[in-house]
Amino acid sequence: MSSPNVENEFLYELRTEVEVELTVAEASHPEEVAELPVTEWLFDPTDVEREEIGLRGLRDAVEALEDGSRPGDRGA
Repeated sequence: MSSPNVENEFLYELRTEVEVELTVAEASHPEEVAELPVTEWLFDPTDVEREEIGLRGLRDAVEALEDGSRPGDRGA
């Protein structure tokens, strides 16, 4: 089992990577690309939106682990 410091460092690095990826996805402005003719798309804007949703979910999960909560924990 890894020590708490190693786990915290890993979670911090993971959150940082997710934030970078989320920034890149948001910067692509898929809503603007969707207004262009399909022949001008360099990427499918729907794929970018799905990726953003997944990255936000991953970021939230990492933050929950950093806060010490575990899946299935409920406040009383």
